[in-house]
Amino acid sequence: MAMLKLALVQLAVGAQKAANLANARSKVLEAAKAGAQLVVLPECFNSPYGTQYFGEYAEEIDASKPGESIAALSSMARDGRVYLVGGSIPERDAGGRLYNTCTVWDPAGALVATHRKVHLFDIDIPGKIVFKESDVLEAGSALTTFGTPWGRVGVAICYDMRFPEVAMVAARRGCRMMVYPGAFNMTTGPLHWELLLRARAVDNQVFAAACSPARDAQATYQAWGHSTVVDPHARVLATTDERPGIVYADLDMGLVDEVRAAVPVHTQRRFDVYPDVAAK
Repeated sequence: MAMLKLALVQLAVGAQKAANLANARSKVLEAAKAGAQLVVLPECFNSPYGTQYFGEYAEEIDASKPGESIAALSSMARDGRVYLVGGSIPERDAGGRLYNTCTVWDPAGALVATHRKVHLFDIDIPGKIVFKESDVLEAGSALTTFGTPWGRVGVAICYDMRFPEVAMVAARRGCRMMVYPGAFNMTTGPLHWELLLRARAVDNQVFAAACSPARDAQATYQAWGHSTVVDPHARVLATTDERPGIVYADLDMGLVDEVRAAVPVHTQRRFDVYPDVAAK
């Protein structure tokens, strides 16, 4: 199985959409020049993260008549000749409903997958943080995977990571990696960001990667950062701190087969005792 060079772009995101798009383009092309074949941007890479911003920065996602962010993502993938997981942007559909949506692009700049965040980030940790995406966003209703020369990849967004069924279904349907654009905060990030990523990897014997925005101490929502790549043994292959940067990892995709052969839990499940969540 071929090697895959993965790049996670931990982007500094500000209030100016055009500047965010230009910065993302620069970093995606930098990663491509360094040999990356699959590049990932963070959640809400074109806008500040917050319910008060989603409507202002939202765009329709229509590759036939692309808006500013969609056109930029397509050109990044095409000019860099990479597969691009385009973080997420606030999406407005034809009926005016808002979603937190990830788009995926192939090296020709074609849109190959779209994922609307399935599990909305609604939490209330007393004395720490209250956040309710559902105040303004609608939830997606489908799980998402896409094909690459290195195998199928599952994609989900941030809070989706907390739900093991998402990665379990993806793995049962042939995925060899899970990718999560995300933006955990200063409360949940230290507690659970790496833990959840390693859990999804070891439970499903896949590579798992999570890409965060860089931390902005002046922002209304402060991201944890620490974009991270984990292998099927749940070993951290590459990570960073809270600052802007690019995290690279060389992935031996054959390791998925080795791990699954050595500890064959994927063939030992007892669907006579519990249900198969991936069954159609």
